[in-house]
Amino acid sequence: MRCELMHKNISVADVEINEDGSIVKLRNLRDWRRLPIEAWIYGKLFSLTDFSNWRYGRSIPERRPRLKEALHKMDAASPVSLTDKCFGLSLSDQYWFRPEGVEVCWDSVNFFTNGFSNDAGDILLGREPSGADFFSPDNTTDGWLPKRWIIADGKRYLMKAGSGAFRQEPFNEVIASLLAERLGISHTKYSLTFDDKTPYSLCENFITPDTELIPAYQVIRAVKKSNQDSFLKHLLRCCDKFGIKDAQASIDRMIALDYIIANEDRHYNNFGFIRDAETLRWRGFAPVYDCGTSLWFSAARIGEVVGSLPFRSKHEEQIKLAKDLSWFDITKLDGIEDEIIEILLKSPDIGKWRPDAVAREIVRRAERLESRRARK
Repeated sequence: MRCELMHKNISVADVEINEDGSIVKLRNLRDWRRLPIEAWIYGKLFSLTDFSNWRYGRSIPERRPRLKEALHKMDAASPVSLTDKCFGLSLSDQYWFRPEGVEVCWDSVNFFTNGFSNDAGDILLGREPSGADFFSPDNTTDGWLPKRWIIADGKRYLMKAGSGAFRQEPFNEVIASLLAERLGISHTKYSLTFDDKTPYSLCENFITPDTELIPAYQVIRAVKKSNQDSFLKHLLRCCDKFGIKDAQASIDRMIALDYIIANEDRHYNNFGFIRDAETLRWRGFAPVYDCGTSLWFSAARIGEVVGSLPFRSKHEEQIKLAKDLSWFDITKLDGIEDEIIEILLKSPDIGKWRPDAVAREIVRRAERLESRRARK
């Protein structure tokens, strides 16, 4: 398949895509600055392999529940071929692929200002669709949990379900955003919604038609990592290269929040940076998002030691990397236990003892963080 790589209405290059979805040729490069950052090795050497990996990364991961059945219903051979049904458009950035000979512009097809079908989202959640229109941002939404995009009052919201016996992740998102709000940490606000008794977290898209989310995974490829540098120091060095300001302060707050909620999954694609899609200038650290895999979401015992990401494998070690905790004020969490318990008691699966245990452990961890702040 031959097509143009587009960035909004700007034609970046002509590309040729193989049957397996890999990009095998790039021709007529018209604007190298707008090529995906991940397609460059250390910001210098272009790589077709990494360009293809970037394209694969815009598709639904293989471990998404019910994916094989969904692909069959949508007549797609693979997750990456499913993205072709919507030109590769997403609600996270402004890239898309325009097939050769197709006269269409970004303004008429983008999901930020145009509507989209619910059929793909219905199928991916295991429901019967009302039709067979699969032009949807659900085709390009990453992550292993069941999820879909909806439009309400003209705004785009991501609905995300839980997993396992407790289906606790949606409630964790709400609790994490509550804690971040109390502590003054830039964050994505989550609320709860129920659909056919299934709980979902709901958050408004923080990306606009003029911005895009660049995951930290792409940023860390900007500079070759020195063996002497820690992963955090390397990330900060990359931020300096791009002129991203206040990265250390934002990371301090993110890992402090992750410490309190015992977040197990803050990998390099679960945080990132905002870039201006028009000027390509960096606006800064993205608001904290995707905190569901926390609060012992699948553990039988609340408070057990869990792993951390991305800079250290243990929370007690990772929190030591926070350079400044002077902003942390534990008094802002006064009375938080009751609010946490109230949120968790809305769950049909979590049970009666678990909310109290989670609330107590959050307070304990906040107190340990306060002790660390006082010692600095």
